[in-house]
Amino acid sequence: MNYHIGVVEDDPNIQNIVTAYLKKEGFEVSLSDSAEKAWEVWENRKPDMWILDIMLPGMDGYEFCKKIRNESEVPIIIISAKDDEIDKILGLELGGDDYLTKPFSPRELIARIKRLFKRSAPRKNMENEDKEIIKTLHMEIYKSERRIFYKGNELDVTTKEYDMLVFLTENVNRAFSREDLLVRVWGDDYFGSDRAVDDLIKRIRKKLPNLPLETVWGYGYRLRDDEETE
Repeated sequence: MNYHIGVVEDDPNIQNIVTAYLKKEGFEVSLSDSAEKAWEVWENRKPDMWILDIMLPGMDGYEFCKKIRNESEVPIIIISAKDDEIDKILGLELGGDDYLTKPFSPRELIARIKRLFKRSAPRKNMENEDKEIIKTLHMEIYKSERRIFYKGNELDVTTKEYDMLVFLTENVNRAFSREDLLVRVWGDDYFGSDRAVDDLIKRIRKKLPNLPLETVWGYGYRLRDDEETE
């Protein structure tokens, strides 16, 4: 499958480098130097992923990320010269799936793109374990389709929200440290802060306020299911 990636960046040098690397990997690229132009791309032919700068003329990247998230759970990788932790947390809270600080290695960007596509793409011809349906805590998780239903209603979840919920539902009543969850959901090659785990849990709790997703103070998190212990 030839994936279509939308790149939103106003720096010509970064435009050229990122576009060259993406095309070398076989991706189709739609390049925009403003969020307004990128929104036109979205309305005409929706990319399978966005590479999004924050500091843009006119509408900034945060606002564009919010607009996309109101319509879709398409993967978004944020790239920005703003390396303060609060900026990274804000980007993730608004729905970004990953955050790279400039300057960054184009090869690292490609690696993260491939990993996100691998995690978000529906997989076919699954082994038996991948066809499993998880049913717990009023949730039904269809792993082969990467879909989650809560009390009969389908949830709109990002790639990492899905991965976190699957991992926790497969390990109910077990406590995991932030470091453990970071490796399980982001991968052992992720170099960001474990605050990303806190932000992801916060987003899941907002979507599922009645889910017994507990904080284990000073350690991490646990999904509690009392029926499993009876």
